Amino acid sequence: MKKISKYILLFVAAIAVTSCDDYLDVQPVGRVIPETLEQYRAVLTKAYHGYPEHKSLSAVRTDELAIDEFGDELNLYKDIYIWKDANPDASTISFQYAALYNIIFYTNVIINEAPGKLGNSAEKNQLIGEAYALRAMAYFDLINLFGKPYNATTSGSDKGVPLALEIDLEQVYVAQSVEVIYNQVISDTEKAESLINLSTQPTGKNYRFSKVALYSLESRIYLYQQQWQKSLDAVNKALAIKNELVDLKATAVLTTKYDSKESILALENTYTPSLNRLFYASADLTGSYTRTTDLRFPLYFSASGSRFRIQKGGDNDRRCSFRTSELYLTKAETSLKLNNIADAKTTMISFVKNRYTNAAFTQLESDINAMNAADLNTFILAERKREFAAEGHRWFDLRRTTQQPIVHSFNGEDFNLIQNDPRYTIIYPIEARLNNPNL
Repeated sequence: MKKISKYILLFVAAIAVTSCDDYLDVQPVGRVIPETLEQYRAVLTKAYHGYPEHKSLSAVRTDELAIDEFGDELNLYKDIYIWKDANPDASTISFQYAALYNIIFYTNVIINEAPGKLGNSAEKNQLIGEAYALRAMAYFDLINLFGKPYNATTSGSDKGVPLALEIDLEQVYVAQSVEVIYNQVISDTEKAESLINLSTQPTGKNYRFSKVALYSLESRIYLYQQQWQKSLDAVNKALAIKNELVDLKATAVLTTKYDSKESILALENTYTPSLNRLFYASADLTGSYTRTTDLRFPLYFSASGSRFRIQKGGDNDRRCSFRTSELYLTKAETSLKLNNIADAKTTMISFVKNRYTNAAFTQLESDINAMNAADLNTFILAERKREFAAEGHRWFDLRRTTQQPIVHSFNGEDFNLIQNDPRYTIIYPIEARLNNPNL
């Protein structure tokens, strides 16, 4: 009992409060008072384990899915599917605002307390670096769910999300600007870069951040900010560590599995079993593939009558946050934006060689070499749509690029998300607004 008393939960109820002075509107399970490296690692493992499935939920808002109107869990997702955000049915699942702040709570414990309690070691640096990286990822996801898409000219005034860097239950939390949150995200990644010392994580522990995972996160952050050179620089640092692609001609396997040679960070379940039960792949999504020559189609989809179910997610072995495919497609996009069209074409040719039949690739290689910049940009984004189907990229790619109109049909009625619709930014969940009037 004496050993346990050192670090078991000391004030479970102290944080589970509901006033407007809450830690935002968050109710963590409890707070531990760790003393050793092992105990701090347990705190961070708790944070990793609790990382929410919001990317799976975001797919419901995209052009990737079609709903089964007779599904058992219809009420949980229907209002998300038709973008009824202002007054949804009470049973509608909320986007995981509080869950992301719970992750931030755990990382704050490590960032604020571990440096003064632990002796200097490479393991200590790795641990604290991972905490900074995970906090950066949580804030990056928060701002891309609940803040406007990044715009350099308006980010200083665009409303973002609250910033919580300390463990202070009395602080009044107000929404900061998009710029402030992005600055914090970048600051955290820079701190992480100075501390993380493992280039990769071994299979089975690759839910944890490494150098290659951190560089992958940085490349995505800068891509969303349209800081093309910084995004490309981060991609190249990641590719210098890990650049394998699965050749689907030789090995017909899902590349999203945690033990795939493409896996970089196997943290998130991006397509949950409940979604798989209720949704089919949309005709728009399946129609974007050339079914006879695109080797991804039979891996990603299984026929269900005249429609198709998505096979990517659901199992724990299919967790995926970053993989090398993203690095290649980001490198192609950023190279093109930097007017390096030859590099962009070379990168895309290297990528598609691993995704299509030999005959199709021969034609694609010729087509890519003949593309002008506009056509190549369209092709890159189309490949992102095909490659990352139901992996949580689509909603964010739409936000940062075209914000195109989408039509969802339900119960004989068409519902429309119009071009540049304000609903491309999700409103705070009602429980967050009730618990924190400052939002």
